[in-house]
Amino acid sequence: MDLALLERTLIDRNQPRFRARQVWSWAARGAAGYEEMTDLPVALREQLRASVPFSTLDVERETRARDGTVKTLFRTQDGHPVEAVLMRFRDGRRSICVSSQSGCPLTCTFCATGAMRFRRNLTASEIVDQALHFRRVEPVDHCVFMGMGEPMLNLDAVLEAARLLPALGITHRRTTISTVGWLPGLRRFVDEVEEPIRLALSLHAADPALRSRIMPVNDRYPLEDVVRECRRYFELRRRKVFVEYVMLAGVNDATDDARRLAELLDPQVFKVNLIPYNPTGRYDGSSRHAIDAFKRVLDSSRLPATVRLTRGRDIAAACGQLAAAS
Repeated sequence: MDLALLERTLIDRNQPRFRARQVWSWAARGAAGYEEMTDLPVALREQLRASVPFSTLDVERETRARDGTVKTLFRTQDGHPVEAVLMRFRDGRRSICVSSQSGCPLTCTFCATGAMRFRRNLTASEIVDQALHFRRVEPVDHCVFMGMGEPMLNLDAVLEAARLLPALGITHRRTTISTVGWLPGLRRFVDEVEEPIRLALSLHAADPALRSRIMPVNDRYPLEDVVRECRRYFELRRRKVFVEYVMLAGVNDATDDARRLAELLDPQVFKVNLIPYNPTGRYDGSSRHAIDAFKRVLDSSRLPATVRLTRGRDIAAACGQLAAAS
């Protein structure tokens, strides 16, 4: 829902200010449309239906995985593709993965989104509408900004959206914003964000030359500077930084790579999430044996590390697989 358009429309109709809060409250609780908003006058509901689309996004296709994961392909009003994912876990968690851009300009070589043509940044309303779509299906309690795009390139809209999520039942402590290390946005995030929103660093190689080869952003913003900024986040917020590390067979999964990672990261500041690679055509995923050996090195260095449970791989909804059709 375009909240700015909603407010303008209500002002133009001489409605009291609380009407916008009423509409938002209904939407955040999962209302399917204006017709459910029974504390609004019927005439106003009809006017809103005609003037303010209930969503800024149109659902083009929805795919369901064997593990219960749902991937939705949306289109913006100007026709750009956006994908988002709902992940269901056995412990009852319902986590959504939302996109901040249509496509991504940063071209990480292992990520399907990086192979797409970049269209544009999404508005805050377009980001929130991904979450609202799944909230209409069932309650949700976690959100990760790890879908299409680099959130730190669209930080204002990302933060505006994140600040609306508690109304849907997603607290700031259960919201995570990921970055590949876009330093200008990361610095702003560290300096300006007062809410306890979590930070994740998409790292994937501790060797600078290797990281530049698989993540060109490293040439512009070296890993050493990015890690220093993450340490500053910890010093200011006293919250650990999650490190995402996708396991690529024969590329970054050797025990020497693990040792370099352990030397780079302070166990008091970082927690590593090892991600089994979800095939996108260019690399092979590491074997279970290689992942276990890699983790043993981190464990011996007392660097906290877990292996991510892959969700939605059979529908290309897992980490790095989002690549909506043009």
